[in-house]
Order: sequence, then structure tokens, then C-alpha cells
Amino acid sequence: MLVWGVGVGSYMLTVFLRSSLSVAGLLAQDRFGINASQLATFTMLQLLVYTALQVPAGLAVDRFGPRRLLIGGITVLALAQVGFALASTYPAALLARVFTGAGDAVIFMSVLRLVNSWFPTMRVPLFTQITGFLGQLGAMSATVPVTLLLRSAGWTTTFLAPAFLGLVFVGLLAAFVRDTPEHRNRSGTPISRRHITGTLREVWGRTGTRLGFWVHFSCTFSGNFFVLLWGYPYLVEAQHVDPINAGLMLTCITLVAVLVAPLVGQFVAHRPFHRSTLVLATLGFQMTAWAAVLLWPGTAPLWLLGVLAAAMGTCAPVSMIGFDYARTSNPADQQGSATGVINQGGFIATIVSVLTVGLILDALTPAGQPHTAEAFGWAMSFQFVPWVIGTAQVVRYRVRSRNEFRDRDVDAYERFRRGDLSVDWNLSVRPPEPGR
Repeated sequence: MLVWGVGVGSYMLTVFLRSSLSVAGLLAQDRFGINASQLATFTMLQLLVYTALQVPAGLAVDRFGPRRLLIGGITVLALAQVGFALASTYPAALLARVFTGAGDAVIFMSVLRLVNSWFPTMRVPLFTQITGFLGQLGAMSATVPVTLLLRSAGWTTTFLAPAFLGLVFVGLLAAFVRDTPEHRNRSGTPISRRHITGTLREVWGRTGTRLGFWVHFSCTFSGNFFVLLWGYPYLVEAQHVDPINAGLMLTCITLVAVLVAPLVGQFVAHRPFHRSTLVLATLGFQMTAWAAVLLWPGTAPLWLLGVLAAAMGTCAPVSMIGFDYARTSNPADQQGSATGVINQGGFIATIVSVLTVGLILDALTPAGQPHTAEAFGWAMSFQFVPWVIGTAQVVRYRVRSRNEFRDRDVDAYERFRRGDLSVDWNLSVRPPEPGR
């Protein structure tokens, strides 16, 4: 619990640093003399760097172990925060956010690796979910405290304070965290071009990794792009929701995720055969809620928008099931790589959705005019494209993974399907099929 506590504390700090700009947008525009598009570049650039580094970060976790990656990642984040606090020009601030994305890239998968190494199998799904929702609390804590600090202490002090906290966590990680109960630092196979290509080929060749990728792709993007950028404008401009209620609705998405996460963790621990069933049911709930809002004549009632917020909040913890597939489909020395591959799924879908919604809105709105409800309706409807693609792929690899298990041992498959958890259902020992 001590090792996990320090690790998850560093993850909460990471999410806090990642999200701290969300309430400082107007001040950032004044400080750097930038427009709204340039302000949005901060978030997009940070996300792009984070997504691009997921696979390299996963390989690094497998090679150097989570302890060293956590220490290095938090150090980079703290220095990037110092740079952002002291930056007086737009290019300097952009460079600082690039390093924020780079440091952020290694933290979550390193903490998941600690969870896999330090907890018994039945506890891993629950603590994976708890790790995720504690990270969401880090995002929530980046709103009111940062707003108050900005008002009372100003830009530089506000962004320097959490950088100091990052240095504190570097000390805690160095003192208390071990890669495994047996090893303070556990190194993997040295990285070479042949090792990288071989590892990625093996990891992607496993059906469970592909299933986890599409689970994360399908479940994550809608809530992400809604909370990060387009949710508030959609609620205020298209649905005519009061700004305060719109803010509360965005907070509601996070609160639902926090409440649902432990339930999802327990479900996965006790009903692992039905993980994909829960994913498909949740996707159905989210698509139905969005269809109802988009097809509602005029503005949707608040209760329906509340259902929509609940649907998006539910999908956040369900997307974490993708990482459980990484754990149960890959050997321990390749789980960092598998986690990085899977984590790319949701953020690729998020980036594509953020950009496409913006392009559709611009195409349907005259220059200089506010976005109309009709333009927002068409733009938000784009979500059904990645949903249909992702859901089809989840169904495809769900069938394939079950067939592989059945082919390996029919009796074990039937017992496991009926809920017998004593069955050896971990497919990580299964070699990839030739040519895949």
C-alpha cells in the first residue's frame, strides 16, 4: 500500500499539472498575447506528444522498470512546470508544454506496472480502477485551488508551487518505491532495433492486446473531447444551459466515473469472462444517450443531459478494462509495451474527434459568427463514426479471443464461462500465431 500510495500520489500530481491550464486560459491569452486557436494549441500539442510517446514509454518501462521511469517522469514534469511558470513568450510556453506531455507519458503505465507487481491477481482490477479515479480527483483539484491561487498569488507563484511538490515526490519515489517486492530496480532486455520490432510484433500479434486497444479507443474519446474542449461550448451555445450548470455537468462526468470505478473493478475481478460484455453494454448506453440528445427537438431537457453526463462518466472506468486485457494477454516483461499500445487507442480517437468537430463547426458556421445548434448537432454526430468502427472491432476480437481459449482447452473454457476462477485463463503464455 505504501509503494502504491506514493506511485498513485505521483499520478495525481501529474494529472493536476496536465490540467492546471484549464482554468488559466484567459490569463494565458493576456500573458502571451495569443488568440483562442493558439491557446488550444497548448492542449493539442501536449496530447500529441503524450500519444506519440506511449509506445516508446512502454518499451522504456519494460527495460528500466517503473521506479526509474516515475522518478525521471516527475523530474521532467517539475522542470517543465518551472519553465511554464517563468515563460514570458508563447514559443517558450509551448516548449514547456511539450516537456509536460513527455513527462506525463511514462507515469500512468508505470503506476499500473506497480499495481501488477505488488497486488495479488484478484486485487489488480480494483486497484487499477482506484488508480484511475484518483487521477480524476487530481484533475478536479486543478480547478478551484488554481483559480484561487491565480487571483491571490499570480501566474508565476501559482505554477511554481506544484513544481516544488514534484521535487518532493521525486524524493518519496526514490525512498519508498521498489519495482517488485524482490527488486528495488528490475531491468529488462536491453533495447535494440531488433528487440523493439520483435516486441511490438509479439505484443500486437496477441488478440488480447488488439481487443484492449479497441476497448480503450471506443470508450475513452467521447468523454475526453467533451471535457477537454467541446463540452462547455456545446452545452452553453447549442443547448442553452446556464454556464454554472454547464460547469456542474462537466464535474458530474468525473463524479460518476469516481463512483462507478470501484464497481467496475469488482466486476472485472469476479466476472472476467464478461469484461467485453460490460464494454459493449456501456458503449450502447453512451450511444443511445447521445442519439437521444441529438435527435431531441429543440434543446434537450436537463434530466436528459444529466443522463448523457452519466453515460460519459461510466465509459471512463470501463475503458480501463483495456489495460486488464494487456495484463492477462501479455507476459510481465512486455506489459509496459502492451499498455502503451492500448493507451494510444483512446488518445488517437480523442485527437481525431477534437480536430474533426472543430473542422465541421468551422465549415458550417460563417466566419465571425457564433456556432449554431444545428452546426453543433452535425459536429457531435461525428462521434458515431469512431464508435461504429471501435464497436465492430471489439466484437471481432472478443470472438477471436474466446475461440483461442476454447481451442486451447474446451473444458477449461466452459468452466471459466460459468464463473470458475480457478481455471488458468491467463493467455499471456500463449505465443503469437505465425505471421501475426
